[in-house]
Amino acid sequence: MTVTTRFAPSPTGFLHIGGARTALFNWLFARHHGGQFLLRIEDTDRARSTDAAVAAILDGLSWLELNWDGEAISQFARRQRHAEEAHRLLDEGKAYRCYCSQEELAAMRAAAKAEGRSMLYDGRWRDRNPSEAPAGIEPVIRLKAPREGETVIDDLVQGIVRVDNAQLDDMVLLRADCTPTYMLAVVVDDLDMKVTHIIRGDDHLTNAFRQYQLYTALGFSPPAFAHIPLIHGPDGAKLSKRHGALGVEAYRDMGYLPEAVCNYLLRLGWSHGDEEIIDRRQAIAWFDLNAVGRSPARFDFAKLDSLNAHYIRQADDGRLADLILPGLTARLEGRLAADAQNRLKRGMRGLKERAKNLSELAENSIFYAHSRPIPVDDKAARNLTPEASTLLLKVRDHLASAEEWNEQSIESLIRHCAEIAGVKLGQIAQPLRAALTGSTVSPSIFEVMEVLGKKECLGRLDDVSTSPLSNAPAAV
Repeated sequence: MTVTTRFAPSPTGFLHIGGARTALFNWLFARHHGGQFLLRIEDTDRARSTDAAVAAILDGLSWLELNWDGEAISQFARRQRHAEEAHRLLDEGKAYRCYCSQEELAAMRAAAKAEGRSMLYDGRWRDRNPSEAPAGIEPVIRLKAPREGETVIDDLVQGIVRVDNAQLDDMVLLRADCTPTYMLAVVVDDLDMKVTHIIRGDDHLTNAFRQYQLYTALGFSPPAFAHIPLIHGPDGAKLSKRHGALGVEAYRDMGYLPEAVCNYLLRLGWSHGDEEIIDRRQAIAWFDLNAVGRSPARFDFAKLDSLNAHYIRQADDGRLADLILPGLTARLEGRLAADAQNRLKRGMRGLKERAKNLSELAENSIFYAHSRPIPVDDKAARNLTPEASTLLLKVRDHLASAEEWNEQSIESLIRHCAEIAGVKLGQIAQPLRAALTGSTVSPSIFEVMEVLGKKECLGRLDDVSTSPLSNAPAAV
């Protein structure tokens, strides 16, 4: 048997972070077992489904690198196939036409409520002759569900779950306008796609009992079910936007790497001993459903930030430079240095050690990308006192005569300048950092100088010496 899983989102909005975890679990299970991961867009709700939402789902899955096998399937395009199966059940006596009007159904439910009875459909057309049908009523087709006994599912996560069949009514399969219901469409699609394992949130568990009955009526053994607990916020409440219930694209925009998001989602409800950092190769090798917990997982931005920082430190420098360059280009609006991309790549080693996300990384690296003259923030400007500026002029002369230009030789030269001037190293390094980066915080100033290059460093020192900043008041 070829293991086949599917992810089946409704295109009524973005790819929710909870949906992304469901997709990840399905993808990993299929890859772990050498099977197939299929994608189905459940777009039967025509009023709410949009092309933009479909594009967002595809884009989100692609960003997470959850590649699906074959073409994405549109559920709406298969509506005639769904109707065929409903009529087959009708022909086999496993379904029936119900001629109840909406008013009749409402009255039935109101009477049941008043009498304290179940408000489920009472099956009044289950064994009734269609010749008794009232004029002007287009019928729906309902499943003849079993009324005795119980429906039992051996769920791969939840264990044995059961429901009395008396609690389930004869659900509608085909509406009066001949459009299929969600229940019918899902089951027929899963059968035709040869899905072997349905892995989804446990909010679908109640649907599973009805779908189980429909599989049986259609003459097939149901796929294996695995209902995973939902994600909650840190406070244990249902996940909301304030907790992080955002679209995948929001996490991309906030500067998270896809591998960090996938690693974090993997650990939400699944574990492998004490392992926290699990790369894609290990995840495929280790993932199985027996390690999925039954309790809701809690979303924690601090843990996500920590993981993201780890993956940023491990990421290729050129890749990180490419990721942050477009944002820097837009932000600088024509003030991007010609050599910005090369500087970013060369300086990434020191930059990425300090960043939790790409937004921080871009903010910390802007001094590399900015063309001359660079802006100097107020805090840095306070280090450029007249005395410090005079000292920098002397340092500039030594730098101009330097024959070697690397981190080690630059540090040696600056230390020599401090000795000659009779000052501590910091009394030169801090004004130097302010002049070359416009800030009081940066990677090692000697590393920065190597990355910027001799010509750029001398030019930035010249810019500061001729600007009003050289007359800034002494630091308090």
